[in-house]
Parts: sequence; C-alpha cells; structure tokens
Amino acid sequence: MTQASAHPVHIEVDGSPAAATALLASLMTGYGHFTAMQVREGRVRGLDLHLGRLDRANRELFGEGLDGDRVRALLRGALEAAGRRDGAVRVYVYPDTAGGTRTVVTVREPFLHVPAPQSLKTVDYWRPAAHLKHLGGFGQSYFGEAARREGFDEALLTSPYGEIAEGAVTNIAFWDGTSLIWPSAPCLHGITMALLEPRLGSVRRRVARGDLPEFRAAFVTNSRGISPVDRIDEVEFAVDEELMGRVHAAYESVPWDEI
Repeated sequence: MTQASAHPVHIEVDGSPAAATALLASLMTGYGHFTAMQVREGRVRGLDLHLGRLDRANRELFGEGLDGDRVRALLRGALEAAGRRDGAVRVYVYPDTAGGTRTVVTVREPFLHVPAPQSLKTVDYWRPAAHLKHLGGFGQSYFGEAARREGFDEALLTSPYGEIAEGAVTNIAFWDGTSLIWPSAPCLHGITMALLEPRLGSVRRRVARGDLPEFRAAFVTNSRGISPVDRIDEVEFAVDEELMGRVHAAYESVPWDEI
C-alpha cells in the first residue's frame, strides 16, 4: 500500500482562499526573528548592528547564518518597489515550511519621533529568550495594552522580585546624577542602546523597583528614537534637559550607513 502524497496547505482569509499559501503558512508559524530600523535617504544608523543581530539570531534559531549582502539587496529592492527613500522598515525571518528560511521585508511610512515624556507601569513579566528580537510577543502586547488602559504609555518589565529588565518595546536607562545606568537583567540589547552605550560612558548594573527614588532621571530608547521618562508607577522624575541634550547629541553623532 503506497503512502498518499501530502496535500498542499489550504488557507482561507475571511472565507476566501488566500494567494501564496506556502508563504502565508510560513508567516503563521509565530516562530522567527526580526529587526526594525528607520531609513532616511536610503541610509540606516548602525546597519552593521542590524545585520549582525539577524545573523546571530538566525544561527541560534535555524542553525545557519544570514548573508548580510543578501539582506541589503532585499532592503534596497523593497524600498525601490515601494518608491521610497525614507521609511519604517522591518526585516523578518521565518521558517520555510519546505525547509530553510524566508526573509520578509516590510516598508511603512517613516516614523517621525516626537520625544514626549513617557509614563511606565511595572509588570511582573520577563520576555523568554530576552536576548533575541523574536516573534510571538503576546506578553509584551498584553501588558502594554493593560498599562495604556490604566493611563500609562508603556509597561516596564520586572521580575517577581522587582528587578527591572526593559520596557515592553524599549530599553531603559537611569541617571543618578553621576552615572548613566542600564539594567543588567536579561533584555534585548537594542540597536539604539548599543549605539549610545559607548558614546555616553554608561554602565550596566542591577536596578530594582525599590531603587527608583534614588534616580534623578530616566529615558527609554528603541528604533523610533529616545524619550524621557516622567513617571514609573507612583515615582515621578523631572525631565533633565541637560541630560537629554547630551543623549540626543550622542545619537545624532552616529553616522548613517548606505544600504
């Protein structure tokens, strides 16, 4: 008796058969990794860091590297097809249902960051495999939305013992008047954070909720930019204009890399 051949996956969206079902099936796995960047005039800050992140994550999740030249070619092609030189761009890598991986590039309107002060609510949650910018961030979205319903801008992820790790979609740094401190708990070392660290002489150490009153200021960073923090739970922070001026100046000093 011969074994029946496998049928191709069938997918419907709102009752209609989907085109490119093999691709859609790959995207629906919920397993993979990505990087996010702001592109201006076909250039990116920290392009080598983005490519390195993708390669390391690909080796860990799929057992093979991701060619940086191919990623750059895909980025250029997606920007050209979208008719853009500026954009909010993401590179996703998913498992291919037929073996190997698929690389997906999305191009959206550029995000014009307005550095408004942010209020954060601490929540008892750490991301799994926090060193990876991975897919499947339900916990981040869940706690982030819950924080916003309570009038905060974002969630701040902590351990059950109050150790602070990162924001739901950001890194956070604290200023004690002398040193700039990033929490040493497991977190994603974001590209903006990585670009700022050597330019600001910052350090990493344990930070807990109980330490918050000791700090004079704080700010958060991600691919969209840098914003001061004016409140974490009931602890209020003044916006230190001199500090934020130095931080923004350090970020603006980062050269743009041609894709």
